Amino acid sequence: MRSSMSGTSRARCAAVVVSALSAALLPVSAAHAAGTPSPVVTAATTDAFGRVADALLTDRTAALLDGSSSGRTALKATGGVQLAAAQATTENTALTSLRNTRSRLAALGEAYTDGDTEVTVDSTRLSGSTATVQVTEATTLTYAKIRGDEPATTGFTAHHELTFAARPDGTWQLTGERLTDRGPRPVNQPAPATAAATVHLNAVIDAPKSAITYPAPAKPKNLATTTPYNYAAMVTYAEKYWKNYNSAYRRYNSVGGDCTNFLSQSLFAGGWKQVTSSTEDYDTWYSKTSESDTWIGVNEWSWFTQTAKRTTALPNAYQMDLGDVLQVDFDKDGSKDHSMMTTYRSSSGVPYLTYHDTDTYRRSLSSLIASYPNSAYYGYRS
Repeated sequence: MRSSMSGTSRARCAAVVVSALSAALLPVSAAHAAGTPSPVVTAATTDAFGRVADALLTDRTAALLDGSSSGRTALKATGGVQLAAAQATTENTALTSLRNTRSRLAALGEAYTDGDTEVTVDSTRLSGSTATVQVTEATTLTYAKIRGDEPATTGFTAHHELTFAARPDGTWQLTGERLTDRGPRPVNQPAPATAAATVHLNAVIDAPKSAITYPAPAKPKNLATTTPYNYAAMVTYAEKYWKNYNSAYRRYNSVGGDCTNFLSQSLFAGGWKQVTSSTEDYDTWYSKTSESDTWIGVNEWSWFTQTAKRTTALPNAYQMDLGDVLQVDFDKDGSKDHSMMTTYRSSSGVPYLTYHDTDTYRRSLSSLIASYPNSAYYGYRS
């Protein structure tokens, strides 16, 4: 399934989606409609589930586009498609949240003119009258040329789980959707309810927080290949493997997240040396027969790089340049949650980040701040 939308083609796209979804909620089965409590998921039903997922994510992405309408376009008039009452409320809240994100982006000087979304159904599991559907979303957004030096696009791959309930009249109803990836939620994913922060006091060594005001005071970086590190090689590695993982390394997506593992790979590609033995805690950094905690752990990486003086803290995250690192403490509980690398910097001073979990290419710092305005940010010069 594929959806694309822009300021001029959004209505046409919505019409295509509506047409495709007009029969999306197919009868569960003739037997079930007649009263037998045994729904059957056919290939056609699975295809319909995917089209519903595509429409839902299309609406969320469209809410971010410059000049987009405020209503649910793709899911609003889809014939038999219906949301459960609670899910309809959730989607209304989601679109409101995303419009707020769009407003924060505009205040930070960023907008998107076009979006392209593809949804693939990975698996469908039927249990009783409930179908659980795993899908993969691949979305690309086109940056508006507001300052004139933005990259062309940003993109991400995300994984979602949707649930559908069989209804007595023989149709399916969408009852739930959730993101299953770790790391920063995609820009088209609404903000969750804010939980109370729990402060952790066990940090051994910590970097100071960075300001996130724009523009930042100048702090130029020597990017010449004659420096100890090859920053171009770091960027090339990160942008090569952001969604097509390097099979030479283990993946940690299912056991805590792969963001710092991927960051360490990129730094190693640019000349960082591995340290395999030390008498001190957090003084090693390696990926040989196994990975050190400092290679794969967000906070451990910070403690190692600060102690070993491989990085210096940046006063303002907007000062990051190619090969520099951003970490975020999303809930401000004192423990950092995510690591990412700067792979593009506009001439007007906006860094763009590439990372794993959710696998993302050239997402602007402004976009992260718009999605997480109350988080703590840590910028590192590598």
